[in-house]
Formats: sequence, structure tokens, C-alpha cells
Amino acid sequence: MGRWGLQGWIERWAPAAVFALVLLAQLPLARNPGYFSHDELQWAAFAGDSGPIPWVSWIGVDAFQYRPLTFNLWLWLSRELFARPQALHALLVAWGATNAALLCALARRFGLAALPAAIAALVFALGPYAVYVHGWVATIGDLAWLSCALLAGLLIAGTGHQWRAAIVATLATAIGLLAKEAALAIPLLLALAWWFDGRQRRWAVAMLASGGVAAIYLALRIDALLHAPRDGAQYAPSLAHVPLRWLEYQWFPLLPQKLEASTTLAMGIGGSVIAAAVLWLLLLIAVWRSSRRLTAVFLLGGVAALAPVLLLAGSGNQYAYGFAAITAVVVAGSWRFAPRWGRGVIVLVAVVSVWHGVNVMRQLRRVGDVQAVFSPALADVLRRRVGPVRLQPRDPRDAWILRRLTHDIQSYDGVAIGNRATVVDAGAPADFVVLDDGRLSPMR
Repeated sequence: MGRWGLQGWIERWAPAAVFALVLLAQLPLARNPGYFSHDELQWAAFAGDSGPIPWVSWIGVDAFQYRPLTFNLWLWLSRELFARPQALHALLVAWGATNAALLCALARRFGLAALPAAIAALVFALGPYAVYVHGWVATIGDLAWLSCALLAGLLIAGTGHQWRAAIVATLATAIGLLAKEAALAIPLLLALAWWFDGRQRRWAVAMLASGGVAAIYLALRIDALLHAPRDGAQYAPSLAHVPLRWLEYQWFPLLPQKLEASTTLAMGIGGSVIAAAVLWLLLLIAVWRSSRRLTAVFLLGGVAALAPVLLLAGSGNQYAYGFAAITAVVVAGSWRFAPRWGRGVIVLVAVVSVWHGVNVMRQLRRVGDVQAVFSPALADVLRRRVGPVRLQPRDPRDAWILRRLTHDIQSYDGVAIGNRATVVDAGAPADFVVLDDGRLSPMR
């Protein structure tokens, strides 16, 4: 195939190639035999394995987490696929690969060449934020709202009719908000598209339509968002949290030893954090040297995508899913005019981010391997015992895994769990030692 033949193939098939490559690269996630945290186990218990599914109300706007689309889809998937984890994980990986393909197509709509657009989508999908979302079932809402945002961008960019743009924006924002509050970022991202794409009227109409939906949503939900009981101090909002959250989300992809963004600054500002901060600053300078306009999109787009979560007391990988998408495309767009040293920085950032994503994937897979053995073993023990059991990890570094897999689990495989399982520290009296692979070994 000649040069122009290859170029033509890339032009035509770039999104499809991105989809296939993400599926291939994330096979370890798709083939995961278990689950990552208590959320999946809790929702499987809620869904049950017989009788009517206890659907979540579509009109319960007074709940702190009003996500009926996400929660009802999760209940149905738990009922149908929980016993077949690899099928459920494969579905989420395919959804994530679809989002990556949509991102590639949207980048093309905004003028990026096919190859940079494809590379940007791959770096996004294989980075730590997206890998975390594609590998953890609890992030269905993040997959859904970003799908809505990407589809809205594609359809609006491809239409010359203002009324169609308004309908698309209205539907995308409404559906996204039924999935997760993070969809409040959609009108902000549309405003950015209006500014970046020549202030065309279709984007202005879409922005206003989306903003109207968001305003109605906030009018119905603002009291619950501010005052409703919430599960966890990390959801407490405050303007004082914004600077720290912003830094965590910027630097986390450049800290490949970290699993979760909430730990970015947990140990203070040490050497690795300083190195990440310097590399991020060099990236920003490289983008600036390429295009001041793209620098503005890089910064403002990140703020827009993160706006609904910057107020929170804790950061989360899944919250930065949209942020990772827009920044990957902007950095790819800056490649053409970046200085040689700047291109070196861009390559280094991409490599570190993907390496980080591989590390996150390995951790998710390891926890899934442990859960696939541990939870059935625990259920089997509790099925034969009346009282509680005390569990001690053989490796103290695995205590966090066991605490996640025993936290507030109503039942597993028909066996009541509740507070019948306690994870104890090394040296404390225990009934079982949990081996590295999740098996339970009685204490002698």
C-alpha cells in the first residue's frame, strides 16, 4: 500500500481503528473474572437474582445522587450479568472504546488530521482516567455522560440547522443529567466549542438550549445537592477545594505509581510530585509555544469538564474522564506547530500517561482476580458459621482490597454478609488469613 493509499485508509477508518485497538489493549480489563470494589457487590445484592428488580425512581429529584438512568441500567446489568463478570467488563470496555472512537471522529470534525486525532483518542483511552472508568462497573454514569457530550458535539458540528442543534443539545444534556450530575459540564463545553469554532450561531443555540436544561435541573436539584444527606465527606462542596482539586487532576496522570487521584498529594509534595508538576508545566509551555488559542482551550476546557467536581472535598479518577478527553485532543492539536523540544515533552507526557494507565489496569485486574476467589470463599465460610469472622491479610498492603470487598455488602451468593466479616490488622486475633490470591486459610 503506497503512502497515499495508507493515508487514505487512515482518513477513512481512523475511528474504527481506534475502537479495535482500545478493545485489544484493554483485553485484561474485559477478561477480568471479578470486581474492584464494594459498589458492584452492593448493587448485585440490591438487584437480586429473582423476582422484580427494585427499580430506582425517575422522579426522586430530592435524592443527593439522582441518577435514575445509571442506577436502573446498573440494576438490570447486575441482574443479567453479575454472575458473568467477563461479559459485564467486556461491555464496559466496548462502551469505552466507542467513546474513544467518537472522540477521534469529533477531533476530525474540528480540523485535526486523522493520525493525530487517532493518537489523541488512544492516549485518552489508555490513560489512567479512562482505564479506571472502563474497568470499574461503578462508573457507568461517567461513560454515559461523556457519550452524550461527544455525540452532541459530532451532531452539532455536522449540521447547518440551528433547530437541530438545539434539539440535539437539549436531548444530550437531559439524558446526560439523568446519568450523572457531571453532565452539567455539557453547556460549558458547548460554550467553549462556540468560542473555538468561529462563534457560529449553531453552537450558540446549542449552548443556550443545553444551558436551559441545566438551569431547570439545578432549580429542581440545588437544595438536594447542597443539603441532602450524603454518603461520605468527600462530597462536601466548598470553593476552598477548587485549587487543590485542579492541581490533583493535572498532575495525577504523570504519577504512574498512583492508583487513584485522591492520593496525588496524600504524602505531601515530594520528589515525584515535583517532577510531575515540572513536566506538566513544560507541557503547558509547549502548547503555548504552538498556539495561544489552544492553550486557552487546554486550560478552559479542563476547567469546563471538571467544573461540577472541583468543589468536592475529594478527587476521583472517574470525575476526570471528560477532562482527559478534551486535553488529549488539544495536546495532539498543538503538535504541528510545537518546537522540537516541545514535541519531545508531548511524547514523554503521552508515554508516562499510557504507562500509568497500564499500571492502573494491572491493579484493577489484580483486585478482580482476588475478588473472584475471596468473595465466594467468604460466603462459603459464613454459610457454615453463625457468628462473625475476623480476616487478616497475609500481606498487610492488601488490607485496602479486603476492606473494599467487605464494606457494607448486604449479601453475596444468597449468604448474608452485613457486619459478619471484619478485616483486622497484622498481629490482631483472627479466624482466617487471606492469602495473596484471595483464598481463606484458617488460623492455627
